[in-house]
Amino acid sequence: MTTWYFLNSGKCSPSYNMALDEALMDWHSEGLIPPVIRFYEWEPATVSIGYFQTASKDIDLQAVKRQGLGFVRRPTGGRAVLHEHELTYSIIVAESYPNMPPTVTEAYRVLSEGLLEGFKNLGMDAYFSVPETAEQQDALKKPKSAVCFDAPSWYELVVEGKKVAGSAQTRQKGVILQHGAILLHLDIEKLLSVFAFSSDAVKERMRINLPNKAVAMDTLIDRHITVEECVTAFKAGFAKALDITFESFVLSDDQEAYVKKIEAEKYGNDSWNFKK
Repeated sequence: MTTWYFLNSGKCSPSYNMALDEALMDWHSEGLIPPVIRFYEWEPATVSIGYFQTASKDIDLQAVKRQGLGFVRRPTGGRAVLHEHELTYSIIVAESYPNMPPTVTEAYRVLSEGLLEGFKNLGMDAYFSVPETAEQQDALKKPKSAVCFDAPSWYELVVEGKKVAGSAQTRQKGVILQHGAILLHLDIEKLLSVFAFSSDAVKERMRINLPNKAVAMDTLIDRHITVEECVTAFKAGFAKALDITFESFVLSDDQEAYVKKIEAEKYGNDSWNFKK
């Protein structure tokens, strides 16, 4: 069994969260650390947008500011997410890792097996979404909205046909970064409040349809699930799915300084977050 680093960062600022994910990629690409599984949360609650999204087009930035929410552009693609009642995970592993598929879609499936096992550990009958019809596959290429949880993508996790985890991936310097949100609770009204809709009618359709497309764990299990339970369940899930053991990772002072440098120069900077 291969030993990976494990890091539970807890609640961090949006800029620090993205800077640390990037720093882990850098260190792994340089051979300084092994692959990493990281869990984290967000303080304050934050809207993150995908690398290719246009902030002013997709997001109601005044609503974000009015509600005291954080805002950050991810290094990964995908659509916007409101990070609040969730556990976020990230996986950092080399593209050359043994038996790692070369295609993004298949690598996504392999890495997401840990999520599947984690949901099973919590007693949920989760499974991978696989768009089968030409219409479903075309919808992935041309999403109808900027909302991440509006529809499942290839190999994302669903329960009873509804999306329970949204993920995104990027590849840089020979390293894969996959990170995503595991929903504990979904506040639909708050989620809708931060998006820019072309009309009230479009927003209302989303309000009606979203509960049929996305679901949080607190509506699937008749009890409260804590973040700590999720950390335990999904950590064990990744260990089983990837056939790995974990070693706890604590950043050194020099490593913390490197993360802070990335944060100041990039994710904490308007020139990055509002570049589009």
